[in-house]
Amino acid sequence: MKVEAKKKFGQNFLQDSAVLERIIQSMPKSDRVVVEIGPGLGDLTQKLLEKKDVIAFEIDKDLCHLLKQKFQKQIQEGRLKLVCSDVLDRWDKSLADQEYDLIANLPYYVATNIVLKALKDPKCKNILVMLQKEVADKFSAQPKEKEFSSLSILAQSSGEAKRLFVVKPESFTPAPKVDSAVLLIQKKRNLEDEGFMRFLKSAFKQPRKTLLKNLAQEYPKGLLETIFGQLGLPTTVRPHEATTSIYHRLYETLKETIDGQAKRETYDN
Repeated sequence: MKVEAKKKFGQNFLQDSAVLERIIQSMPKSDRVVVEIGPGLGDLTQKLLEKKDVIAFEIDKDLCHLLKQKFQKQIQEGRLKLVCSDVLDRWDKSLADQEYDLIANLPYYVATNIVLKALKDPKCKNILVMLQKEVADKFSAQPKEKEFSSLSILAQSSGEAKRLFVVKPESFTPAPKVDSAVLLIQKKRNLEDEGFMRFLKSAFKQPRKTLLKNLAQEYPKGLLETIFGQLGLPTTVRPHEATTSIYHRLYETLKETIDGQAKRETYDN
């Protein structure tokens, strides 16, 4: 059965055996089950099944039919669970009922959303994914690098993020127009504070402006200037120049000050 890549699903099938082997070698050492999103033609799935049990989510019905035939034995043995649906529709609080490592070649259009959901998922312990190089750089960037962004801070807040290696377009069929990269995030904790995520969105709203100007669109400027002074943070600092720990301290101080003011106003009234 021949299956053509579908643009609506952002499909680019990774079939370079050397790259597939590098991904397998990069897997974190654990006894956990693997969750694979978008197994495609099953080339990575085949290698994963040689090492671990796999839960695979595939949105494409044609590919699901192919995978059911290709892995009939592993499915019957219970080593592969194939879920034929959109993973985002199945992702409530957690994607599995046991601890797992996420390993996948992600479609570009949904990659960022999937990584963020995995950072929040309490059952997900490691994230090893192929995605657009530009996005991998944003997740793995360090302060003062131009790629440093809210994604970098969220990744660092959850654990340790590292871009492992770049993959050229010719490793895929059809070939994408940009480079890809393999990203590893080894989690130590889960992202839980939605308020902090909204705060970061404001902080990086216009990356070329100062952090103070961006935040002043959401918070009182005088209060921000006071807190910047308390933290020894120059008012001229730009969003990519502040560290992850500074962002957490800034957010917590803002939150405590604003909550304290609200309580006093309630008490006074």
